[in-house]
Amino acid sequence: MERITSRQNAIVKRFRELARASGAAKPGELLLDGAHLVEEALACGVPVEVAAFSDREVGTALSPLARIAREVKKHGGRVLTVSDHVLAAMSPVQHPSGVVAIAHTQPPDLRAAFAGARQLVLVLAGLQDPGNVGAIVRTAAACGASGIVTIEGSANPFGWKALRGAMGGTFRVPVAARGTLHDVIAAARDARVRLIAAVPRGGAPLPRVDLRGPTAIVLGGEGAGISGDALAAASETVTIPMRPPVESLNVAIAAALILYEASRQREEAD
Repeated sequence: MERITSRQNAIVKRFRELARASGAAKPGELLLDGAHLVEEALACGVPVEVAAFSDREVGTALSPLARIAREVKKHGGRVLTVSDHVLAAMSPVQHPSGVVAIAHTQPPDLRAAFAGARQLVLVLAGLQDPGNVGAIVRTAAACGASGIVTIEGSANPFGWKALRGAMGGTFRVPVAARGTLHDVIAAARDARVRLIAAVPRGGAPLPRVDLRGPTAIVLGGEGAGISGDALAAASETVTIPMRPPVESLNVAIAAALILYEASRQREEAD
């Protein structure tokens, strides 16, 4: 393995630049932190260009990180070993978990997110917290969603914080980023998918909404909620019943409940 000892090395600086871009990785370039994310990328055929491992934790051939290093090399990636001091400079987190990597992917477009039959698509409109975006992507993968679209100022789902929150879900569900509401409306119309807006109050109670057919759920930002244009584009609204005095839920929790209900309905219908 190639060893790097200086924090001034060009590849270390490249990792640091990506780490500082907490919400906006370069198009197609992914910063992966942690063994699980690197393993998920490899398992899903996402090319890992370079991976840096803690020389203290990868020192024995039987260690889990050594196995991952061999897989990266087997798939054509560059493998580095670094000291904990250098790894701390390369990792975006305060306490690195032993490996960071740079991978590459071509983000899918709207057509991929709306493709297939009996679609279940999440439209994230103005979700600024990358942790929430990542958690929603992870839940979408777990509940069998067919696609995700982020629009209107939402956090980049391919930034390292969102990737870390998604725990590999980004590689398993088509995630289209940087779309507009107009694009989503057109894509939904072309695919004959109905748009449903999730609202904190006043919508049809979630258990009474039929989610078995091709459906796209629009989720608004953490504070502002769904825009008037998005509400106007939706054919109906849905609300998660809550007992007072609670009036709203974290958007990632709301997405999980809606996705679970859709998954439940579809399983019963099959």
